[in-house]
Amino acid sequence: MGIETISLIIIAAMLFLMACGVPLVYTTLSIAIACTMYHFYGVTGDAFMGLPLVASRVGGFVTEYVFVAVPLFVMMASILEKSGVAKDLYDAMFLISGRLRGGVAVQTTLVAVVMAAMTGIIGGEIVLLGLLALPQMIRLGYDKKLAMGTICAGGSLGTLIPPSVVLIVYGLVANVSISKLFLAGAIPGLMLATLYITYIIIRCWLQPSLAPSAAGYADTIERSEKIRLIKGLILPIGVIVWVLGSIYGGIASVTEAAAVGVVGAIASAIVRKEFSFAMLRDALFQTMRTVGMLIWLSFGANALVGIYNIMGGTAYMQELFTTLPVAPIFVILMMMGLLIVMGTFMDWIGICLLTMPIFVPTIIALGYDPVWFGILFTMNMQVSYLSPPFGPACFYLKTVAPPEITLNQIFMSMWPFIGLQLIGLAVVLFYPETALWLTQFI
Repeated sequence: MGIETISLIIIAAMLFLMACGVPLVYTTLSIAIACTMYHFYGVTGDAFMGLPLVASRVGGFVTEYVFVAVPLFVMMASILEKSGVAKDLYDAMFLISGRLRGGVAVQTTLVAVVMAAMTGIIGGEIVLLGLLALPQMIRLGYDKKLAMGTICAGGSLGTLIPPSVVLIVYGLVANVSISKLFLAGAIPGLMLATLYITYIIIRCWLQPSLAPSAAGYADTIERSEKIRLIKGLILPIGVIVWVLGSIYGGIASVTEAAAVGVVGAIASAIVRKEFSFAMLRDALFQTMRTVGMLIWLSFGANALVGIYNIMGGTAYMQELFTTLPVAPIFVILMMMGLLIVMGTFMDWIGICLLTMPIFVPTIIALGYDPVWFGILFTMNMQVSYLSPPFGPACFYLKTVAPPEITLNQIFMSMWPFIGLQLIGLAVVLFYPETALWLTQFI
């Protein structure tokens, strides 16, 4: 069979197995093994000769030194989360924005930005915001759709604002500088947050009933409590400034900075008198669950991409894209459309590991910057976090939302924010300097 036929069979097999409910890791790994046996049987007559290749592809990815940064950043995030930083951050922000109409929603977005810089993890951030912000906005009379959309959209900023785990994995797969990716994600991330805040303020101004004013509520907080909230945030925010500053300043590598971040998070918890071995144990278990899922997904995806490359699939796809009788920007648009479609039924890890080894060499051949493309990919994954029917952010929020709020209501609240995400994606797509301007300084 030609590589064209094999490519179609692989896609059909993946869709069929996923439709049958087979987890993605088993889907990709089983197809990889089947392709390996087919290819080596045709080349050598021994179907089992190529199986060690599957193991080597699996081991090659997880033994990358930079990959160590992933569990370290996840652990740092877990410790900061479980030490009560998020709750104090939310309360402290309320002192600033509580008097503005729609201020609690604005505050939620600002907290999401800071939490994204602290964690880089989507699920935990949305759950925390759902526990902290949703009950308060409902109690104050906020429109439920506005409240839910704000929480999910704000929580998804963790994919883009450094230290994003998504950017780390993309950098590993695409062999791109993670420090440059972190810098490139900063301005687009803040731009999206600004779009969200602008939308909230304008909509609440046009429809005051969506967000009753909370003026005066902040005045009920005692002065001593205000001082405690602000002082308690100095060290955690200092940890984040040090971690990101050491990376951008060239003082430490990403992995080294992540390790220092873990130590700083533990020190912050101790100073705040929130540290305990039970808390550390819970943080370690959360880290193991998160990173374990990522590693298992990487097993099958890397094996499949490896054998597909040996069979000539990567070269075939690259030639297919680069020889299309259209302008290169239309090839990028086709890739963006494919990523958005895949995001409706696949997790970002699987999408990254399956598509980027094919897409990145193609966009380089077309003359585009892989750092810029990495930001486009990450912004696409933000859209996938909100878009039905997969929409992980919606499911995260549903786990902590009041029982009367249905999953369909949560999905319906996402559409305005998905529109804003697509606007942000278009800005970065047509104005690459939005993402690349900061990277010239390193």
